[in-house]
Amino acid sequence: MNDQTKAEEIQDVVEEPEVETHNQEGEAEAQTETAVAEAPTLEQQLAAAQAEAEDYKDRWLRSQAEFANARKRMDKQRLDAYANATANVIDKLLPIVDDFERAMENLPTEIQEHSWLEGIQLVQRKLLATLDTFNVTPIEAVGQPFDPNMHEAITQEMTDAYESGVVCRVLQTGYKIGDRVIRPSLVVVAA
Repeated sequence: MNDQTKAEEIQDVVEEPEVETHNQEGEAEAQTETAVAEAPTLEQQLAAAQAEAEDYKDRWLRSQAEFANARKRMDKQRLDAYANATANVIDKLLPIVDDFERAMENLPTEIQEHSWLEGIQLVQRKLLATLDTFNVTPIEAVGQPFDPNMHEAITQEMTDAYESGVVCRVLQTGYKIGDRVIRPSLVVVAA
């Protein structure tokens, strides 16, 4: 090859990058103009920031409400667990109360004047006072209409003293805490 051909080839190689550089500069300018045209205005940025702040505030309020609801649920569950545990303990004490009642109803006359009997009666009163502290009350049954929620009928009995469907005798006293029945009364219902 001669020198002139080599010079032309070198010039072609040198000119091509200049064209590419010129094209790249044009594309960069076009992208910059597009970016400037597409860049959000201050009002748009403010609106976006306010929307984002509202979203965060809404999420925060929801999480606060969920936390408060969870706390209320836990408090209710704790109170229910306490009430259930109390009812279970009271249920275990009721046979002792029944035994005291039967013993006091069937006292022989010869021991009614003994001083130790007063001690036994004192223990019975303390037990009943303890039940009172837990708001345990006996279920009133005699003379009341039979209520399957409060009474458990053992049998029916013909009687002129009460109308049909009314409790005429209690075989075992029932108890409740507040409105919750711990043990229903075992009753005889008038026929």
